[in-house]
Amino acid sequence: MNSAIRRTAISITASTLTLTLAACGVLDGSSDGAEASPTKGDDITVGLLLPEKANSRYEKFDYPIVKKRVDLLTDGKGKVVYANAEQDADAQNKQLTQMIDDKVDVLLVDAVDSKAIASGVKKAKDAGIPVIAYDRLAEGPIDAYVSFDNEAVGQVQGRALVDALDDDKSQKIVMMNGAVTDPNAAQFKAGALAELDGKVTIAKRYDTKDWKPSNARANMMAAISSIGVDNIAGVYSANDGMAGGVISALKAAGVTDLPPVTGQDAELDAVQRIVIGDQFMSVYKPYPQEAETAAEMAVARVRGHGIEFDALTPDKVSSPSNENIPANLLQVSALTKDTVMSTVIRDGIYTVDQICTSKYKAACESLDIK
Repeated sequence: MNSAIRRTAISITASTLTLTLAACGVLDGSSDGAEASPTKGDDITVGLLLPEKANSRYEKFDYPIVKKRVDLLTDGKGKVVYANAEQDADAQNKQLTQMIDDKVDVLLVDAVDSKAIASGVKKAKDAGIPVIAYDRLAEGPIDAYVSFDNEAVGQVQGRALVDALDDDKSQKIVMMNGAVTDPNAAQFKAGALAELDGKVTIAKRYDTKDWKPSNARANMMAAISSIGVDNIAGVYSANDGMAGGVISALKAAGVTDLPPVTGQDAELDAVQRIVIGDQFMSVYKPYPQEAETAAEMAVARVRGHGIEFDALTPDKVSSPSNENIPANLLQVSALTKDTVMSTVIRDGIYTVDQICTSKYKAACESLDIK
């Protein structure tokens, strides 16, 4: 079920907010404990539940950045307890229950299944532990939500694909959406359809189980069989992992001049595919900003800083079980061969050496990536 998103009139970036709050001594771990912590001091335990490891971002960016930020905000006295469900909703519920039993102070939850986690969220609430939904909007009585503007993600993808196909209604595309258990997937789809409908012909649509590249590849093989490989002008793929599966299927079908394929997450493999021309675009989401904002929200919530917590949550979202949830929805941008330098390299996500290995060196040089 798609989540309704309503933006407030407040517009604020996490980086600006961090500087402002730090200047006021609010988020500075070195500030006086009594002044900064009417509810709890620096000895904060944050429980972090992430959904899977197939997408490299969680292990490489989210966890270490949250850990580092909590450490900074609490002058080294706070800690992060981390568990990864590896795409198993039952395992995640057990991890959540364990963290409740261990009496963590606050939970950051990136749900494998937004509905299945609801009972666990209620258990935490009953135990007096606030829950902040991270990246995916969990159901149940959550206190806040931090993510990217997911409909905007789909819009960026859809618009890029329409532009690549010159807004030709006769052009047939395949739409490879994400897992139905992930509420973000519905928002990506809605945003993309707002750009695609009436501008191209969507010949086949798939909801891809568990976001798995292998499932996307199988779906794409079925689409090729049904439509004919020569009749596929482009592919909307909701993320980079699935884009890899799509491209593998196209190559297996003998395609050498690949049609434009979209993606999301700026995975290293995807960036390299973009550089070499196999993938058309991805969506760059500044994970450091999301993870840092989540850590700031968690610490502010435990410390009882109402004003500061409100400033960190300028938006409102609604899930199937709750309305007007305080939120922070961060902005995204398109990643193409022309913007590699100004996105992932500029922000330190990857180095030039990581992207431009021997296989991609010539393509990098032609794009002036250095």
